[in-house]
Amino acid sequence: MELSAEELQRYNRQIRMDGFGTAAQLKLKQGSVLVVGAGGLGCPALLYLAASGVGRLGIADNDRVSLSNLQRQVLFDTADIGHAKAEVAAGKLRKKNPGINIETIDARITADNVLHFVQQYDVIIDGTDNFESGYLLNDACIISGRPLIYGSLHQYEGQLSTFNHQGGPTLRCLFPEPPDDAANCSITGVLSVLPGLIGTWQAAEAIKVLTGIGKPLSGELLVFNGLDNRINRLRFAADPANKKITGLRPAQSGLNVDVARLPEQIAAGAVQVIDVREPWEFEEFNIGGINIPLSMLNMQPEGIDPVRDTVVVCQSGLRSARAVLMLQEYFPQMHVSSLQGGLQVYQER
Repeated sequence: MELSAEELQRYNRQIRMDGFGTAAQLKLKQGSVLVVGAGGLGCPALLYLAASGVGRLGIADNDRVSLSNLQRQVLFDTADIGHAKAEVAAGKLRKKNPGINIETIDARITADNVLHFVQQYDVIIDGTDNFESGYLLNDACIISGRPLIYGSLHQYEGQLSTFNHQGGPTLRCLFPEPPDDAANCSITGVLSVLPGLIGTWQAAEAIKVLTGIGKPLSGELLVFNGLDNRINRLRFAADPANKKITGLRPAQSGLNVDVARLPEQIAAGAVQVIDVREPWEFEEFNIGGINIPLSMLNMQPEGIDPVRDTVVVCQSGLRSARAVLMLQEYFPQMHVSSLQGGLQVYQER
């Protein structure tokens, strides 16, 4: 495989760099990257990977563009509202660089399909910004021998790391369990420019991994504070036990209820619903039930019937999974489940 005259001209500014040249550009052309999540992180990552000449890009996202996305998801504009993110993003990237292959996956990444998709690409970028998907991708990458480029956002702060690179540490080495303050930007909010910074860094990490230039952030977590522009780098070591993964496992233990079954259960009065989001989230959208924020569950609030079958819900499924463990401790005989994927999946059904 060679670079065409057009490619030599298009990528001239990076080919001419010391240590890059046509050899690295050919590696990009021959390489492939799957970006899971075409949101705040995925949009800038996709833009720069396409512009840089990565030969094959996959976009996995089954969401549709909404008005609240436009503040930070730079591939979309007002005319795109209501349209599938993966298809809109692919169309714009093809205009940006018609010489590369763009593939779309209009599906939610689950334990049933993640290995199939991950094994088709050289590098995986996690643009989901939630730990439930992050652990799933982490484990799939370990099984498949693929590096995972991680990014996360929290208001004014962003984090970045490269997991499972050449046998290096993984997400579970850094976070054996989700941090106590873990929540994605749809819950806590985020400064509009921050996803652009972290997503672009994720693209840079993918380029380093594909070409072999530089030193990827393996075994290091970069933490950027947008309020004072401070950057900290935290080192962490590999735990050999976290590399011995032969099957997919969830972020946390606890039973999960399928989103497809819940409406029938609620209509039949078969379950007690506990919504552990904040009151303002509950007011914006809810499916009924009791609203008890996760931070209040440790007070064992009144109103919970310990003998009823119970389903706990939140926005992404992360807080509800924790709530299940808490309720099982308080009420050992309670049959309690977490809504898999959270209310964001419930609303998409």
